[in-house]
Amino acid sequence: MSTSIELRQLKKAYGDVEVIHGVDLSIAPGDFTVFVGPSGCGKSTLLRMIAGLEPITGGDLLIDGQRMNEVPAARRGIAMVFQSYALYPHMSVYQNLAFGLETAKMPKAEIATRVQRAAEILKIEPLLKRKPKQLSGGQRQRVAIGRAIVREPKIFLFDEPLSNLDAELRVAMRVEIAKLHNDLGNTMIYVTHDQVEAMTMADKIVVLRAGVIEQSGAPLDLYNNPRNLFVAGFIGSPKMNFLSVSADGDALRAGSHTFSVGRSVSGATTLGVRPEHITVVDGTGIHLADVKVDLVENLGGQTVVYATTTDGQPMTIVLEGQREVAPGTTVPIHVDPSKVHLFNAEGLAIR
Repeated sequence: MSTSIELRQLKKAYGDVEVIHGVDLSIAPGDFTVFVGPSGCGKSTLLRMIAGLEPITGGDLLIDGQRMNEVPAARRGIAMVFQSYALYPHMSVYQNLAFGLETAKMPKAEIATRVQRAAEILKIEPLLKRKPKQLSGGQRQRVAIGRAIVREPKIFLFDEPLSNLDAELRVAMRVEIAKLHNDLGNTMIYVTHDQVEAMTMADKIVVLRAGVIEQSGAPLDLYNNPRNLFVAGFIGSPKMNFLSVSADGDALRAGSHTFSVGRSVSGATTLGVRPEHITVVDGTGIHLADVKVDLVENLGGQTVVYATTTDGQPMTIVLEGQREVAPGTTVPIHVDPSKVHLFNAEGLAIR
């Protein structure tokens, strides 16, 4: 049965330095929640507080409505998968999976059943007799996840588990973890600095900065309706373009170019537009600017254009398919006005 988690004004301080500043968050039973943010934002600290590996300075942690602040980690019904695999090198895969259960004095028959089930889920049955040094990085990570599965926890916590893998394997393991969630249905929290992982895996994304939640919600909610400049720039790859603008009556001015987006622009100082929402030369929508093409990357399925506006502001443009855009040329760019994001001087979105 899936488990709910609630954080109420949760705080963490090291001496006089507060690093988690009164976080409020509710995670529904069975949700796959991803904590994302830049290095040092507090996402791993928050995860370790939930796990019971870091003492809570203030506020409350509730699991299924029960306050857990002082409950030892072993009694919280949680299993954690770390960035490092932390496998015992002298033990076989089977022994690594079984060790925690043996320590807990579980009957051998029950241990065998749990290990076999985890091996089937993760498709590592042929590896059970091997030692960790005989495994690839992806296989080792599967064993580390299997060690969590055999405990049959209520909650899985993942702390950047794919960071040590190469790019191709990261994608494959990302799919496997998402499948694991679909198969088991447990509540899962996953920490990453990679917003692509967050977008593709999460039911809910929690964007953190400097120990504060900047925004939380479904991935497409954050993509389509970022609350502020930080979230707008963090969610999406390549990142959102930002242009300095000034409100000019019912229109906007960027450099010497004036245009209308068909809605209130009062207080706007920054315009945001995602690279994939821009069209070049033959575009429709508003004429946003003229840009000089600096560099073109032909990726086959996409053409990525790096350019600069006439007043010196950088722009990244992602065009579908294979497009002929010559470096050194100046081209007009267009955007659907409904895709434009506006932000005020404080960096908050203007709706």
